[in-house]
Amino acid sequence: MKYSTEKLSIFEKVGYSLGDLAANLVFQTLITYLAYFYTDIYGLNNNDASIIILIVGLVAAFLFNPLIGALADRTNSRWGKFRPWILFTAIPMGVVALLAFTTPDFSYKGKVIYATITYTLLLLLYAGSNLPYSALSGVITGNMSERNSISAIRFVAVMFAQFFVQVFMLPIIEYAGNGDKAIGIEIVMTWLAIIGTIMLLITFFSTRERVVPSQEQKSTFKEDIVDLTKNKPWIIMLILTILIFITLALKGGSYVYYFNNYVDKHALSQFIQPIITSMQAIGINFFGSDPVSAGFGLFNAGGIICMLIGIGVSKKLADIYGKRDVFGIALFISTLFIILFVFFSPQNIFLIFGAQILHGFFYGITIPLLWAMIADVADYSEWKNNRRATAIIFSAMMVGLKSGLSIGGALVSWILGQYGYIHAEAGETILQPQTVAHGVKMMVSIYAALPFLICCALLFFYEINKTTEIQIESDLKKRRNN
Repeated sequence: MKYSTEKLSIFEKVGYSLGDLAANLVFQTLITYLAYFYTDIYGLNNNDASIIILIVGLVAAFLFNPLIGALADRTNSRWGKFRPWILFTAIPMGVVALLAFTTPDFSYKGKVIYATITYTLLLLLYAGSNLPYSALSGVITGNMSERNSISAIRFVAVMFAQFFVQVFMLPIIEYAGNGDKAIGIEIVMTWLAIIGTIMLLITFFSTRERVVPSQEQKSTFKEDIVDLTKNKPWIIMLILTILIFITLALKGGSYVYYFNNYVDKHALSQFIQPIITSMQAIGINFFGSDPVSAGFGLFNAGGIICMLIGIGVSKKLADIYGKRDVFGIALFISTLFIILFVFFSPQNIFLIFGAQILHGFFYGITIPLLWAMIADVADYSEWKNNRRATAIIFSAMMVGLKSGLSIGGALVSWILGQYGYIHAEAGETILQPQTVAHGVKMMVSIYAALPFLICCALLFFYEINKTTEIQIESDLKKRRNN
């Protein structure tokens, strides 16, 4: 096996990170706005939106990801195993991302069919791009400390994408469409598609694959699957990934409903007005006069800025104490701040923003560690079985990601329906039942916290601690050098 522990240049690390920035312009839009787009812009009812998000997502998780993972591990080209996938899916994914958020004037049945087809194609292309991209982090270098560094820089880029989508996108949609959200979201997605495509191409041209399995390490798809079923850390990481993305999709997709249907608009306006005035004094007049979109953007901004701070300290903590322990403690503390939302009244704006900020910091610590731990699981598999199958490891995690995203996204629409939410036709304003306010409060608090708490418990059974990390890296280095 070709193996390299060399330090990577900042140019390559940043170039690699741009691929995740591009992917998250799509991914964060799906988490934050897909359910809202289907129900409040495109005009689908809650049940149909929920079924589309769930069924298409599960098909993508359990069919697209394992298939692409197996194919990527068996790809051999002058560019490597994984980089060609990034190159050839860049433009198609941009085009389909735009189509998935357009609103053609079809009949209701035509709208359901169009949404199903475009969402299916988008998840197929997303898997074809993002799965090999994620696996690429496991073969850029075999040095675990460098992987921590790559993950930290990569997820700073992710936070920039999340910051844009959750802070600026709703006001931009309002502005670009002159109040018509259907037109606005098409204009915004056009630019995101162009920018994302360029970033993926930069990732392709700026990275190299250095950890290359020898011919003796070739395995069949059946052997790869058997190896996975015997890999206890992989099983734990799979379940953990599903649960984490259920929470991310559930609370991320609920916040826009939370601000529209629970938070007191007068109290929100009074709270954010000094902030808006201060921004206007220095020439920033971006959020407009709507307190909901402005408050929603500033709420997300506070959390994301603190996530960036958490990401910044993540590598240092992981290098000292190990990924597992840091991940578990930070995740548990971040969950406590999610639970606090159940106690806040609609007028407790200061506490709502404060809890989001503190949650963001502690959750930010966990963000780069999740994917670095998955790369470690690939090393663990090679350490135990003397065979490396990086992409199939990551494809299994993408099964977890897509499953969690689909379940969480579907739960948003389904739970809203259980609390009596009435979907609006395009441009229509609906007075929702009082039960909806209680429902969205439960979604951003207790319902969102439960999967995170289960994750914390699962980590007690995850055996790759700091000592094991050092042993795996040392043993593999000796084995490869021999």
